Parts: sequence; structure tokens; C-alpha cells
Amino acid sequence: MDSAHSLPLQTPSHVVLVAFPFGTHVAPLLSLARCVAAAAPSTTLSFITTPQSLASLPPVPAGNIQLVPISDGVPDKADPPLGEQEKISMFLAMMPGSLRAALDAAVKKAGGAAVTCVVSDAFLWMAGEEAEAAGVPWVTLWTGGPTSLLAHQHTDLLRDAIGTGEQATAQQDESLGLFIPALSAHRVRDLPEGVVSGPIGSPFSRLLHRTGKSLPNAAAVLLNTARGLDGVIDAELEVSIPHHLHVGPLHLLASTQALANVEPDINGCLPWLDLHAPASVAYASFGSVMTPPPAELAELAQGVEASGAPFLWSLKDQARELLPQGFLERTRERGLVVSWAPQQGVLRHAAVGVFVTHCGWNSVLEAVASGVPMICRPFFGDQRLNASTLSLVWGIGVGFEGGSMTKEGVVGALETVLKSEEGKRMKSKAGELKATVAKAVQPDGSSPVNFNKFLDYVIGAKY
Repeated sequence: MDSAHSLPLQTPSHVVLVAFPFGTHVAPLLSLARCVAAAAPSTTLSFITTPQSLASLPPVPAGNIQLVPISDGVPDKADPPLGEQEKISMFLAMMPGSLRAALDAAVKKAGGAAVTCVVSDAFLWMAGEEAEAAGVPWVTLWTGGPTSLLAHQHTDLLRDAIGTGEQATAQQDESLGLFIPALSAHRVRDLPEGVVSGPIGSPFSRLLHRTGKSLPNAAAVLLNTARGLDGVIDAELEVSIPHHLHVGPLHLLASTQALANVEPDINGCLPWLDLHAPASVAYASFGSVMTPPPAELAELAQGVEASGAPFLWSLKDQARELLPQGFLERTRERGLVVSWAPQQGVLRHAAVGVFVTHCGWNSVLEAVASGVPMICRPFFGDQRLNASTLSLVWGIGVGFEGGSMTKEGVVGALETVLKSEEGKRMKSKAGELKATVAKAVQPDGSSPVNFNKFLDYVIGAKY
């Protein structure tokens, strides 16, 4: 990073970062906070999220980051347990009152230092209103894939052109390129729920709609991706959001400053991978939130077993009982099933040849940065758009006929990626994308350069 941004300031800045506390949204914003803390040590950073979210984070080193809890509106005990959408609705119902209280708490904790910049997850558009009321810049971080950003920004256009509900269902195989040329590789069926189908009137869908409308009000829109991965999308963003900045992948931007989190390998995944040939192992994980339906878990297990490929599978303990009887015993010589794996380290390992994934954006970025092709089983949100980007735009992913995992589909996908000529081409393309990402995060690359532009807002130089 530019050393000029590390010089002490006459008037120290106080930057507040507000995280969306669900899914995997918190981790990228925390990586961004750590980068700012290292580059601007005289700046106070208040990181705001819910107590449950704070408890799930890795330890934050002592320094200029202070953690500030915000009420999530969720009762301590609920019977029956609340679903994720219910928790999100309760959290949103508490905003903006709880945000105002958290901002006041941040100022008090910072010794009365006034807030000079508000940085929020893009979902939390109400943080922009608080920034406007305080007369300070508002910067947003879009943590998902850039294709979904365009979809949410153009929700009204898509609803007018496609319709909603049954009208949208009737056009689910139509190309989005008919309405947004930059999305020509994607179909109506790939859109996130709430754009033209699904619970359009739900609190979360209304949140996403408002988010798309609010982005033009931000001083800058940060993207957790690397410039150059998709030239068509980059060109469209230049027009639709000219104040956007590619600053990702944030897990690599942090590592360029020796800030990478050390992922504990509590289950011995990396030594186990050391025993296998290069690009021979299938790694399967569906993230910290999603567990595939029981029938699909069984099909995946049967397919992995029938394929004969060595595999590493990160699977929640409570889901193990859904595996076919005797599966673990029959495959123990070539498979390792663990409750948690150090994913970044696993994907960087030379033995991993393919990643079976839900296509969450964090996972996609980690695989792309490591040059690993993917087998795609998306479930919700931006995952379907990410999956079609992998298979149809980048050529480094394969999916399943009909969308669901079957034994035969798993065997065929593993055979394609690990053993066929097509798989070799996918590996080559994945290597090219890895090189693009590596170039973007070099000291003079687009991501550090854009990060330094963002720092101008953080330290008050542009306000």
C-alpha cells in the first residue's frame, strides 16, 4: 500500500464499518477493515455487527479496530427455532433505530471522536442515510458477484420487461441479454429470488430492491473482485456505476499486507492432501450456511464413491447421519470427511483438482485465486448467476442436468474435470484467471490502486 496513507494525521479519522450479519457477508468487510487499520494506523475503526456475528469472527488483533455490537432484534430463546429469513426480518425491523444507537456507542467508545466516514455492506442502505445526516461520506461494499449487482440495480427494468411471478416463470429460459446485454450468458431462471420471482414482497426482497436504487448515492461502491475477470461486466459497470472500485479479492488484498488469517487445520486436511498426486483430489464444501437436501447428499456420496476419486469433504457433523450406511468405512482409504476445513489452504494445495461448491461468491473467489475448476450446485441468491459465469463465461465450471446432484451426474462431472481433455482445458483457463487475479493484487495492480483511492475517503482527504 502507498506509505503516504500511513502517516499520522492532524485530525484522526473515525471510520465506522457496518456489517450485514448473515451468511458470509461479515468476513469480507472485516478483511477490508483490517486493511484500512494497517494502512491508516492513526484512524479509529468501529466495526459494527451483532453479538452472534462478532462471536463467530476470528480474533481481531489489538490496535485501532474496536468492535461494537448492534441489536439483532432476535429473542434469546425461540420455540420453534427461527429460520434465517425470520432472523433477517427481525434485524431489519430494528433498523435504523439500532444503527443510530450503535453509532452513538461507537463515538462514545472512541472517546467522543466524531464519525468521519461510514462504510457499510451494500445491503444496509440505511447506513447511507445516517452518513448523510452526519454530513460524512458513505461507501458501500458489494460482497457478492458483480453480475448480481447489475441484476439488483436493474430490478425495475427487469420487472417491466419480464413481469413477475407466473409471467417470469413462463420466460425462465430466456436470455437476460434481451434486457441487459452484459448478462447475455445468463437466463431469467438464474436471477436471485425477489427480482422477478419468489417472495417479491418479503422484507429481504424489498431490502435488495432498495439497495439497487441506493447505490448511486454512495461516494464509492467497492467490489470484492478483481478487475479483468470479466471485461464485459467491467465495461457495463463503468456506465451504470461509474464510482465503483475493484478492491478484491479481499482475502488476497489482506495477505499482501501480511494480514491473512491463519486458518487452523484442526482436522489435518493439509497433511492428508500431501499424500496425494497433483490435481487428483475432489474437495467438496457448501459453505457455512447451506446444507444440500438429504437426498442430494446421499447422491453426492454415492457418486463420489463410484467415481473412485480421492476426496476431501467438509460436512457439518449433524449431516453425517444423512450419508449412505457404510459410506465412511468403505471410502476411508481414499476419502476424508471433516466438520471443517481450512478452505483457502485446501484450495491452494497442489493435490486439489476440483471444487464441488454451492458457488457462493467468497468460495468462487478463493477457487479462482487458486486456479481450481469447479463443479457447481447453486441453491439461492447470486449463486446461480455465479455458476453460469463459471460454466458459460469463464469455462471453468460444470453443473448438473436438471440442477440437482445425482449419482450419475457426480460421476460424470468428476470424470470430466479430473480426467478428460475438456478438464485439461478448464484447468488451463483456471490458471489464466488465477494469473489475472495475481496481477490485480500486486502492489501496482488495480486492487491496491483502488484501495488507495478508497483510503482518500477514509482519511477525509476528499471531504
